[in-house]
Amino acid sequence: MIFMAENDYTGKDIIVLSGPQGVRKRPAMYIGSTGSQGFIHLLYEVLDNAIDEAIAGYCKNIKIRLSKEDEQDVAEVSDDGRGIPIDIIPKVGKPALEVIMTSLHSGAKFDNKIYQVSGGLHGVGLTVVNSLSEYTEVIVKKGGKTYRQRFGRGTSTSALEEIGSASENETGTSIKFKPDKEIFSVNSFDTIVLQERVRDLAFLNPKIKITLIDARESPEKADTFVSQSGLDDFISYLRGDKQEVSKSVILSKSQNNVKIDVVFQYINSYSEELLSFVNNIRTSDGGMHVIGFHTALTRAITNYIQKNPKRATKPQAAIEGDDTREGLVGIISIMMQNPEFEGQTKEKLGNSTIKTLVDSISYAAISTYLEENPQEAAKIISKVAAAAEARESARKARELARKKNMFEGAVLPGKLADCTESDPEKAEIFIVEGESAAGSSKQGRDRFYQAILPLKGKILNVEKASDEKIFNNAELHTMVTAFGTGIKETFKPDKLRYNKIILLTDADVDGSHIRTLLLTFFYRYMLPLVQRGHIYIAQPPLYKITKGREVKYAYSDQELNTVMQGYDGKGAVQRYKGLGEMNPEQLWETTMDPNNRVIKQVSIKDLELANAIFTVLMGVDVEKRRHFLEEHASEVSFLDV
Repeated sequence: MIFMAENDYTGKDIIVLSGPQGVRKRPAMYIGSTGSQGFIHLLYEVLDNAIDEAIAGYCKNIKIRLSKEDEQDVAEVSDDGRGIPIDIIPKVGKPALEVIMTSLHSGAKFDNKIYQVSGGLHGVGLTVVNSLSEYTEVIVKKGGKTYRQRFGRGTSTSALEEIGSASENETGTSIKFKPDKEIFSVNSFDTIVLQERVRDLAFLNPKIKITLIDARESPEKADTFVSQSGLDDFISYLRGDKQEVSKSVILSKSQNNVKIDVVFQYINSYSEELLSFVNNIRTSDGGMHVIGFHTALTRAITNYIQKNPKRATKPQAAIEGDDTREGLVGIISIMMQNPEFEGQTKEKLGNSTIKTLVDSISYAAISTYLEENPQEAAKIISKVAAAAEARESARKARELARKKNMFEGAVLPGKLADCTESDPEKAEIFIVEGESAAGSSKQGRDRFYQAILPLKGKILNVEKASDEKIFNNAELHTMVTAFGTGIKETFKPDKLRYNKIILLTDADVDGSHIRTLLLTFFYRYMLPLVQRGHIYIAQPPLYKITKGREVKYAYSDQELNTVMQGYDGKGAVQRYKGLGEMNPEQLWETTMDPNNRVIKQVSIKDLELANAIFTVLMGVDVEKRRHFLEEHASEVSFLDV
């Protein structure tokens, strides 16, 4: 059947939605999504307004309180800033507070008089919060009085009212809101993600105290975030226990109404970790300020090498931008008027003029630092040179690998038992430990959509290895080829041949180690696959319980106890030490059948924390790893010996 649109297209077909209606109709346009990302974005909009008061010099304390009403999280953000204006706006005859909460593109951030810089630019933040919340309550203290007005789903539900007095010098705003169940598919704020955002803000705004109170469970928890030294504290936190190669370099300058603050240093690592911010908003996708800094860094280092041949040993390989960023950890923070973000969620800066400005300022500062600190410069050049030479060696290894069809050719690895399903969305691959388990899984699988790739022993620990060793490792070659994504410069996550990559290892110490090595590889070299939710961990049963002809499986000691109680303790228990002990039917029934199996999706909530843990547990520093294990030994609830 073919559906035809009406031929007559006139003015009666045009639907005009007022501000709040438009927001509720298309919420993702304003907050990114109606899932957890958009849910917490409402809180960020309110928090950013409080931070803007701090940037302007009028706020020293911010308090965030999370509570719960009818199984739905509620947030309240309070600050001791100037307080949202409550006087009547003559043109509309309404209090300024009501206009700000109910009208898109209203606010004091358009002419740079009240706020020289701010994270909120479009005058939509509080209106969006109101539009997408079941209710919003605003309390303002100023002029010795306390005022309150209530809102809901984009409109005011009460008039502005004076509810009490306030001390003469007491000012501030408190905004409490309950996200609307009709809009969002989730009902709670992600505490880890919120803590990361609050921590960032504390580092970026020295001496501003931000208190996060979680009253969703009893007893309530309170964490206070405050930094005395700003970016210096930030890079210390970001570096963590990683071994330093050079001291941190700090540069700060204001020019053309733009304030640029950068701190960076080199550590003993093979990856870059550079956080970027514009007006306190983390630009997770970077932008022109990051491009400008990267360009300046590469140019300053290469020029220093050319001008100082006696101080700096010239690398055997030509230096490229990636070489100057290997092992780089740092923060770049820009304060500017009228930034042009890509999208309301502000993840990438688009102002082209900022690239040139950051480039020129950073180049001058870095060049001066290198000239004035020859010993530190020598350490940096040595690190960059090693990266360039390793990259060149890796390039040669990759060329050899391509010739042998080990990476990107049409020939799949011989040990791969592929599936017949050609649609990646429907296909999945099991990375299986050992030949015995691989044999059972190949026989027990559903050949239509399940592929099996056996691994021989423990793979390379990529946290301690250079690219050259990684590209020459046969097991890693096999995996990358099977996935179809390529790696490093050729990595294309959209080319993934399987929607699910499931790690299937023994339920013992060796199996856990192999799983950890695999997760380290995915984190360091295929992070987008983790972030997109493609990586899973299979949960094979620990026990087989038999009573007569009846067989049950238990995936934990608690399940075992429950089954044994049902059998009055008379069942025969077999403890599985390896997948190879299961026959194909058992492996399918317990671990591979989507109707019965238990698999855990791997995700990352705190990128910085994950990075720190991988560095400590899988890195080269034995003493720091021993200290970590000793410190957390008491937290181990189960240890298979």
